[in-house]
Amino acid sequence: MRRTLSQASPLGYRANVITPARYSDGAIHAPGGVTFPVATTPREKAVSPDLTSAVYTTDNELVCVDRSGVERWRHAFGVFQEKVRNVRAGCAFSLDGKAVWLFRPDAMGRWNDGDDTWHVLDASTGAVLAGAELGTVGHGGNQHVHPNGTDVLVDVGEGQDGSFLFRGRLNGTALEVVPYPWDDRVLVAFAADGHQFMTVHHEQHDVAFHTYPDGEVVIRVSATDLGYDEDAWLEWAGGYLDADTAFVVAGGESDDEEWFRHHLVDVRTGEHLGTFDAHTEDAYGVIPAGGGAWLTFDDGVFRRHVR
Repeated sequence: MRRTLSQASPLGYRANVITPARYSDGAIHAPGGVTFPVATTPREKAVSPDLTSAVYTTDNELVCVDRSGVERWRHAFGVFQEKVRNVRAGCAFSLDGKAVWLFRPDAMGRWNDGDDTWHVLDASTGAVLAGAELGTVGHGGNQHVHPNGTDVLVDVGEGQDGSFLFRGRLNGTALEVVPYPWDDRVLVAFAADGHQFMTVHHEQHDVAFHTYPDGEVVIRVSATDLGYDEDAWLEWAGGYLDADTAFVVAGGESDDEEWFRHHLVDVRTGEHLGTFDAHTEDAYGVIPAGGGAWLTFDDGVFRRHVR
């Protein structure tokens, strides 16, 4: 069952998760038919919880616009680079919409001397509130805002050298950063209540469910646990459909063509609950909305689906 959000409830997703943002046809889109015209294709994008602002990164800047596309502020990364290859700066709003978190892959972006940095900006002015060096040399960093409203995790990918996870919290004028003790797991999602998070092995061997904030692994699920042979893998995708059920995405290759399927897993026991129709041809296209529902985005429209 599915419905278009512009014809349904205004949002259709939980209040304690970041507003979904997608780019299509010259604009950043949010659920409910909300759009933000932008002048260039974003490298990364985010929409404020009150749907009045969007931020996006380019090769050299972080830009904030209103719903008319009028620029509110912009933040330059450093020395302008004519061509930025294989790197992507990331941005995310805090849950209260008052701050914007910026991951900057400085080492490979070459905007500044030194390793990658993480920053918190005032969402209304673009002023930098705090920042920290991470000691990584990443291509990009995916940021996940914890439901408690104070913590943010950033997963920095260094290509074949692995993936590094950090937990950050703004404390006054300081950005406190705590690294997790591994370099081979990719963060994909938080549980709705924040008590757990899930990762996929950097080489796609398995998915693990961890307690938060300590990161202790309580369950692991491999592709073979889902009924596949050892040639199958797990995509760096997944999420929690409800408090007890997560989805994972298995992939493989047959007759020189890649395939993928969405599977359900009981996060309390690790039991495989079978496949489900995600209503998307994109392995990374499911946006969990809570209560057994999820969103997809296609042709400029968010749609809501229910199990």
